[in-house]
Amino acid sequence: QVQLVESGGGLVQAGDSLRLSCAASGRAFNEYTMGWFRQAPGKEREFVTAISWSGGTTYYADSAKGRFTISRDNAKNTVYLQMNSLKPEDTAVYYCAASYMSSPLRSKYDYRYWGQGTQVTVSS
Repeated sequence: QVQLVESGGGLVQAGDSLRLSCAASGRAFNEYTMGWFRQAPGKEREFVTAISWSGGTTYYADSAKGRFTISRDNAKNTVYLQMNSLKPEDTAVYYCAASYMSSPLRSKYDYRYWGQGTQVTVSS
C-alpha cells in the first residue's frame, strides 16, 4: 500500500502563491500517476491536476489551467502543487492521490490511495 501526507496549506490573501507538497511512502513512486483534488464545504471533491509516471505529461482542470503547476520529484518521493494568483474560490481542502493506472485520470474513483488533506483558505 501507499501512504500519502500533504503539507503546505494555510491562510493567504487573494493574489498570493502557495506550494503544497505530498510525500509518498510504501511503493515505487515513479510507477504511479499522482493527482490533486480539492473539496470545498458543501461541494463534491473535484479534480485539479494530474501528472504521469515519468512527469512528462500533465493535465489540468479549467479552473487550474494557467495558474497552477503540478510537478514531481521521484528521487524524493514527492509531488508538488504550485498555486499562483490564488482566488477566494480556491478555498478548499486539497488532497493528493495515487493511482496505478496511467494518466489522464480526472475522476476521484480512479485513485486508490489518498492523503489526509491540507486546508487552503484564500481571503479576499
